[in-house]
Amino acid sequence: MLFPHPLIEALRQAPDTPAFEHAGRTVTRAELLELIRRLAGALREAGLGPGRAIAVRTEVTPEAFAAHMAAHALGCRVVGIRPGYPPGQLAHVLAMDVDAVLVDPATATPRLMTGRALSLGPVPGAADLLARPDDGGPLEPTARPDDVAALTFTSGSTGRPKGCAITYRALSEHWAWQPRVWSPVAAAFARGFERYLLFGTLASMVVMEFLAPCLLGGGTAVIPEDDGRPMFPYTIERYRITGSIITVPRLFRMLELVDTADVSSLRALMVSGSPIGPRRLRAAAARLGPVVYQGYGQTEAGNVAMLTPEHIAAGIVAPVGLPHPGVELSVRDEAGAEVPPGRTGEIHVRSPYVMAGYWGDEAETRDTLRDGWLRTRDLGHVDAGGFLHLEGRSRDVVMVNAMVVYAGPIERVLTGHPDVDEAYVVGAPDEGTGEAVHAFVVPAPGRVPDQGALAARVRAELGEDSVPKTITVVPGVPVATSGKPDKRALLAEHGSGLF
Repeated sequence: MLFPHPLIEALRQAPDTPAFEHAGRTVTRAELLELIRRLAGALREAGLGPGRAIAVRTEVTPEAFAAHMAAHALGCRVVGIRPGYPPGQLAHVLAMDVDAVLVDPATATPRLMTGRALSLGPVPGAADLLARPDDGGPLEPTARPDDVAALTFTSGSTGRPKGCAITYRALSEHWAWQPRVWSPVAAAFARGFERYLLFGTLASMVVMEFLAPCLLGGGTAVIPEDDGRPMFPYTIERYRITGSIITVPRLFRMLELVDTADVSSLRALMVSGSPIGPRRLRAAAARLGPVVYQGYGQTEAGNVAMLTPEHIAAGIVAPVGLPHPGVELSVRDEAGAEVPPGRTGEIHVRSPYVMAGYWGDEAETRDTLRDGWLRTRDLGHVDAGGFLHLEGRSRDVVMVNAMVVYAGPIERVLTGHPDVDEAYVVGAPDEGTGEAVHAFVVPAPGRVPDQGALAARVRAELGEDSVPKTITVVPGVPVATSGKPDKRALLAEHGSGLF
C-alpha cells in the first residue's frame, strides 16, 4: 500500500486505542485519524496537494504529527526544518521550492514567516489550520508514487544542509511503514515500543522511522514534559516507557544515573547516531538487561543494519548489525571494485528506500548515487556471518607526511584500552608533518589514562603515522543539537594552545 495508507488503515482498525499521550491528555487513534482528515481538508483549501511543498517547523505534538500525515495524504512534499539552524542555513532550506511554511505558537519566528505562513494554533500573520471550519471531506490519499514525499536534511556539518529527496514509493517500501512484511525481529522490536518515548524533532528521519513501528504495532507515543531532570533515566521511570531511541552520549549519562531510577519497564532501547565501542555496548546490556539494540543508518538511506539483544547476549558486539531485509551491502576499494568479506573499504548500500537524490544538487547526487548504489562515505567491512563493521568516515582523515590516516581506527584503538571510555580524533596543521593527529579521551570511571601507554597501543596496532601528537584527557564531549558528539566544539573548548 502506498504511504501513508498503512498508517491510516492501522488507525482505523483500533479506534479506541491511545495513539499519543501529551500534556496530560490522551489522543486515541480515532481522534488522530479525525485530526488528519480535518487538517488535510484545511491544507487542500490552502491550495496544497500533489507536487506542492510545505516546510514544517513545529514542536513535537499530536497535531504536528497529524499535519505531517495530512500533507502526505495530499501528496505534498514535506520539508522538515530542524531546530537550531543559523540564518544562512535556514534561508538555504526555505529556498528549496517551498510553497508554504507551517509553524506553531512555540516555533514561529520572523525568519520562518517571510513567505506564506500556516500555523497550528494562533500565530500573528499565519493562517491557523486548526481554526478553519471542517469541510467534511473524506480522507482520500492522492499521493503519487514517484513524487517526493519528504526532504530530510543532513546535519550540515560539512557545509550547507543537503536535502535528501525520499519518494512516496520509497517510503511505501520501507520496512518500518509496512507491518504486513515485518520480519520476526522487526515485529519483536515493534512490541518493545508499546510505550515509545517521542522527543526531538519530527524533521528527523530517525524519529519518524522509529515512531512508525510504535503506531503501526499498536503502541502509544508518549511526549514527555520537561521536569528539569535528565530524560534518561528519569523520564523512563516517570512514564513507564518501554521503548526509545538514544544517542551514545545520552546512553553514557544514563548508565551513570541508572541506579537512581526504576527503568525495569524498558524492553527496547535503540542506540544510534554515532559508534559505540564493544566494551561499552557490553556494559550497557549488562546494566540494562536484554533490551539494548544498536542501529546504523544514514539520512540518505534510512536504517541500514541492526544489532539485537540476542546478538549482544551471544557476544556479538563489534559489528553494528545485520542489514535489514531488502538492504544490500557492497564494500568497495578506491577504484570502485568490490572487495572480499573481511576486507575494509567504502560501504555502498542499495535498497528500495534509498533517497532519489539531493534536491537541487545534481552534481552531488551523481557523486553519491551510482548505478543504483549509495556511497555512504563510511569505511567498514562485512564479516563471514554477514554482519557489518564500521571503521570510520572516508572523509574523516588526517594527512600525515602525505599519508592518509583515518580517525576512526585510532578512536577504536583508544577506546579499546580499559582506561578510556570515549575517544575523539581530529587533525590540525603541523609544520613538520603537514597535519598531525590530536586525540581527546574521556577516562573510564575511576581510571587515569596513561598517555604514553595509549600512544604505544596506537603505534603497535596502526603504525607511527597514526600516533596522536597530543592526547588530552577531557571530562566529556560537547553534544551537537542532533545529539551526536561535536568534534568542532570539542576542539574549540580544549584545543587552544595544543597546536
